[in-house]
Amino acid sequence: MAVTSTDSPFDSFWWGGYECTDQLNAFGNRVDFLPLTGHLQLLDEDYTDLGPFNVRTVREGIRWAMIEKTPYQYDWSTVKTMLQAGKRHGIQQVWDLCHFGYPDDLTPLHPMFARRFAALCRAFVAFYRAERPEGTLIVTPINEVSFMSWLGGDARGTSPYCVGQGWEVKLGLMRAYIEGSWALREADPSIRFLSTEPLVNIVAPLNPWASHQREARQAHINQFQATDILSGRLCPELGGHESLLDMVGFNYYYDNQWQLHPHRHLGWNDTVQDPRWVPLSDLLAQAHKRYKRPFVVTETSHPGVDRPQWWHMIGQECATAIRAGLPLWGVCLYPIVDRPDWDHLDNWHRSGLWDAELRADGPPRRHLHHASAEALLQAQAVVQQAMVQQAEAKPRRQRMLVG
Repeated sequence: MAVTSTDSPFDSFWWGGYECTDQLNAFGNRVDFLPLTGHLQLLDEDYTDLGPFNVRTVREGIRWAMIEKTPYQYDWSTVKTMLQAGKRHGIQQVWDLCHFGYPDDLTPLHPMFARRFAALCRAFVAFYRAERPEGTLIVTPINEVSFMSWLGGDARGTSPYCVGQGWEVKLGLMRAYIEGSWALREADPSIRFLSTEPLVNIVAPLNPWASHQREARQAHINQFQATDILSGRLCPELGGHESLLDMVGFNYYYDNQWQLHPHRHLGWNDTVQDPRWVPLSDLLAQAHKRYKRPFVVTETSHPGVDRPQWWHMIGQECATAIRAGLPLWGVCLYPIVDRPDWDHLDNWHRSGLWDAELRADGPPRRHLHHASAEALLQAQAVVQQAMVQQAEAKPRRQRMLVG
């Protein structure tokens, strides 16, 4: 069985996520979003700003491409700066070790990729425990394997810039994920793992052919391949095991539900709802039935003017999941500070709780999006009420069972 607890290890239900990608983009250019968004320069300001929203847990990334410029030699100075800021402000940091970026001499298809990643994992634990001997270390070894294997293996959107190699890239990433996870647990048996994969709904067109139904059904099931490999249910030769499946994270955005043949997104806020649209709480229930682990919505946000409506929806859906008794342990606003497009850096998404005002003489200034902030506070109240109701209902159910 997985090393899990009935009690959440997170300091708050609501989290902030700071875009930390260090990947090669579609044009082959290295991007580094921690300084680009200004988070690295404004750590103290960003962490202070979380206070009014009761956010005490954040997702951060070490930026592998920046840490390991020379094989097996690591520069942890920036991570140390971030750790110190977290300690100053009482912020719990959940660490991504690989968030879309690899060192210049590696790709997931490189024969040394898994070995190098496992070595990074061991070195990270040694560094971290030298700085923080106490407390629970929570790690996401590799973020969104499903998405990255498609982007780099089928869509030429990042390294290794392939077409028709998505499965091979996925195997390379999962081989590294699993070897890294065992290395992390060997270095620190108390470590907690948080997987992060997209949660999607893929459907056939209306009045579909039988082949369209089969293809959509298979595509929908394939979203779970990475997590199934991690748990050893698929490709057991890679060394996956149920004990590596600890806490499960689901990344969910407005475009996570779509139709095949032809491809088009299902609208989440249409006046007349598409009958194939599935509420988030139902998708979470289906995924929980598959893995039976506590889970977190590890990424969610919406660009532009619909941000407030999105947060109202997220609050209602999380409340529904909690009332249903599902072990939902958190929701991460990702990104909590705005970010640009990976490939077109002059296009900022306007998807954060704080918008960014660019300036030539320093990091972007933060401007709170007040409508989103108000909607978030309302969503938090809805979720809190559901938590109270669920807590009150639990003793009643126990008494009924005893009686």
